[in-house]
Amino acid sequence: MKQQKTVILSALKAAFPHTIPIMASFLFLGMTYGIYMNVSGFSFVYPMIMSVVIFGGSLEFVAVQMLLSTFAPLQTLIMSILIQARHLFYGLAMLDKYKNTGAKKPFLIFGLCDESFSINCSVDIPNGIDKGWFMLWVTWLNQLYWFTGSTLGGLLGSFINFNTEGLEFVMTAMFVAIFVDRWKKEHHHYTSLIGVIISAVCLVIFGAESFMLPTMACILCVLTVFRKPIEKSLEGSGDEK
Repeated sequence: MKQQKTVILSALKAAFPHTIPIMASFLFLGMTYGIYMNVSGFSFVYPMIMSVVIFGGSLEFVAVQMLLSTFAPLQTLIMSILIQARHLFYGLAMLDKYKNTGAKKPFLIFGLCDESFSINCSVDIPNGIDKGWFMLWVTWLNQLYWFTGSTLGGLLGSFINFNTEGLEFVMTAMFVAIFVDRWKKEHHHYTSLIGVIISAVCLVIFGAESFMLPTMACILCVLTVFRKPIEKSLEGSGDEK
């Protein structure tokens, strides 16, 4: 029992430093999300529970508008799948990593997010540190940061006195920041341009209220069909994938 406790604590000490940058961003963004939920008319219970059962930052922001709109379970399901579709590829990439993790595997799968994937997929785990416990701590700590930030934001939102009009724009700003960061890292902007062009075409065809689902479906289909040519072109030009 004492030896098992030592293994667990050693893994925590090795994993925690890698999650510190995530802690800073998740606490801030999580609080923004919690405040956004509060000013949209929801108690702190909503962001608290959603940060546990959903744990998908972009999806949770979108879920606010879903909860405020008319009841459309099928549309909600499709949009949720499309928004989080990248996790299908994350999961495939982690098949070997998650081997022989035993009872930890279900939570490792459930808690997989962009940041946990990045750490667990790329970090060289120190010798003597249990791989399964290391990845579990990374995953659990990252969700804890988001849970804490979301809950605090939901609680503090009730005491905010400044004008929060326009706070819902945080979701748009987040996606714009992600897009700009991706654009800067690319030498060839194939995937970014595909997203922009398809979004513009679908906006014209379907209108501002209904273009999101067809846009995401078209982007997913086009990137799937042209994935190999794009990857080959990027490899030939020396771009990072």
